[in-house]
Amino acid sequence: MALRVLVIDFNSFFASVEQQERPDLRARPMAVVPVMTDSTCCIAASYEAKRFGIKTGTKVGEARKRCPGLVVVEARPKLYVEYHHQLIAVVDSCLPVTQVLSIDEMSCALCGPWRQAEKILGVAREIKVRIAARVGPCLHSSIGIAPNTFLAKTASDMQKPDGLVLLDESDLPERLFPLQLRDFCGIGESMEAQLHRCGIRTVEQLCRASKETLRWAWNGIEGDRMYALLRGEEIERPTTKRSTVGHSHVLEPKCRTFPLAEAVLHRLLQKASARLRTLGYLASGLAVSVKFLGHQHWSDEMRFLDTQDTLDFIRVFGLLWQRRPSNTPPPLAVGVTLFHLTATNNVTPVLPELESSRPALDEAMDRLNQSFGRNTVYFGGAQPALDAAPTRIAFTHVPAPEKERNGR
Repeated sequence: MALRVLVIDFNSFFASVEQQERPDLRARPMAVVPVMTDSTCCIAASYEAKRFGIKTGTKVGEARKRCPGLVVVEARPKLYVEYHHQLIAVVDSCLPVTQVLSIDEMSCALCGPWRQAEKILGVAREIKVRIAARVGPCLHSSIGIAPNTFLAKTASDMQKPDGLVLLDESDLPERLFPLQLRDFCGIGESMEAQLHRCGIRTVEQLCRASKETLRWAWNGIEGDRMYALLRGEEIERPTTKRSTVGHSHVLEPKCRTFPLAEAVLHRLLQKASARLRTLGYLASGLAVSVKFLGHQHWSDEMRFLDTQDTLDFIRVFGLLWQRRPSNTPPPLAVGVTLFHLTATNNVTPVLPELESSRPALDEAMDRLNQSFGRNTVYFGGAQPALDAAPTRIAFTHVPAPEKERNGR
């Protein structure tokens, strides 16, 4: 059972970047938030804050109660993207990066001498040394080395912060037994409950279960995959088809009016349209949602012919916005989602004599914004909200630096 994968996970990444940039935050409990309001959630917490039970998803108001000395800072996504690419370069100088798993996690395929335990452990230690020297000492990482990505990710979580864990044939499966079922990627609350119904309550029972039992627990082939992954096999997963492109935003207190909420939605829609074109899709559905103060919620959607034209989406958004309910509390959060996506290469081209010039307009706007910075050109509906809804980093999507140039 050869060592095939090294996974590196950067601990409390957003918080660590802030502590690296601001020495006054080091060794202090601090949290990163999307907007400066107690009604939002923490999107990252330093290890000093985690000792108070503060983690991703903790409401800011609750976090302040748990830790009165908590320092709260607003997220700077562009900065995190810059650090992300610096870290890729450093890791790549020691070992080729083969896959970026998320903004704070990447993997390296191992071959030749790197499959030897002592050799790859030395490389892993060198990665940590170079990160501290070239990027900064606050950027701690946990590294896992194993026969497949699943076990390497598991190993990277077994020792935090600043860990280094290698799982080889002699360790498996016994070294996994002290873990909890939900320590494994792919086992959440509902899957754990399903495993309990199958009589599996410990990792030892999971590892010793038959393939047939796991197939029944996962209701299909995913159980076969889990059986193989636990035994160190590397599984090629089929490419998943993207189903939606969208953006959402918690409104800052000053933006909690319907005119400003409408402007923020315009900006989110224009961002989603540009991203749709970059990904090479058309959409035939648009959904708009608004969450109001007091836990009320409204959403509506509309279907139309396949398009990637921003003006088409703006027209549909206008129709949906007119259908929103009246006499509601002020808006708290808004979101837009483009759905029913089709790849551009699967759509029959429009006859040239019937095609409008608007796709050329969209392409020109995209190029100008990529060359000269976000908001160089935009449709006027977003004008009142140009400083709202800054760039966010999706878990599995890291913006390229050139696309974020001069953007927030």
